Parts: sequence; structure tokens; C-alpha cells
Amino acid sequence: MISHVFIGITDFQRALAFYTPILQSLDLSLKFCDAEKPWAGWVARDAPRPLFVIGHAFNGQASTPGNGQMIALLAADRKTVRLCHALALENGGVCEGEPGLRPQYHATYYGAYFRDPDGNKLCVCCHAAEAEL
Repeated sequence: MISHVFIGITDFQRALAFYTPILQSLDLSLKFCDAEKPWAGWVARDAPRPLFVIGHAFNGQASTPGNGQMIALLAADRKTVRLCHALALENGGVCEGEPGLRPQYHATYYGAYFRDPDGNKLCVCCHAAEAEL
């Protein structure tokens, strides 16, 4: 259903340092990285799409986050949700919701919310039932 998601950023090296450990922990591989454009894209190891791409806005204007917009990334388990949230905060992200169950979505929805250094809102979530450690 989705070909790619593009996140507008203002500082490529800062964004690359922010996103690389998070996306690696979700088992996504760097497909391309070109600091001259600047942009980078990650993909699942077993599929060519969808791509998760960061870069400067194509029109040359400043990238700004949209109100009410959020990208939710799927994690295999709750441990990975917690890891991604911690990595986000360690690399300049801002917490928008600690890791935990969100039963208002469904009984086993486990998610964490944060903003990247440019203010883009992201979620990492797991839908599987899993005992807390």
C-alpha cells in the first residue's frame, strides 16, 4: 500500500545520526545515503518497499513538521519499542509518550512516542501480546 515515507529534515548529519540507530534496531538496512543531495533511505532486508527516507525538502524551502502528522514504525516486540525510544532520546529526540500499553487502541498495543530533532513526530509500536519483563 505504501511505496515510501519521506521525512523532511534541516540538518542532514544530525538527522542521519538520529535515525540510523533507531532504524537499525528495527532491522532496517540503509539502502542509500547521499550527503550531497542530501538524503538517505532505509528498507526491510526482505523487501524493496516501503522505503523510509529522510532529506531536505525538494522545493528548497525549509522542512517543517505537520500538525497532526505522525509516522508509526512497527517493532517485532516490546523490548525493541523500549530500545527505540531510548535511542531517540539519547540522540536528540524529545519524548511524546513513554513506552507502554495503549489499551484505548487495542488490548495489546504497546507504543512509544517521540519527536526527532526537527520536531517530526514518530511512534514505534508492537501489536503482539507479550509478557512484560
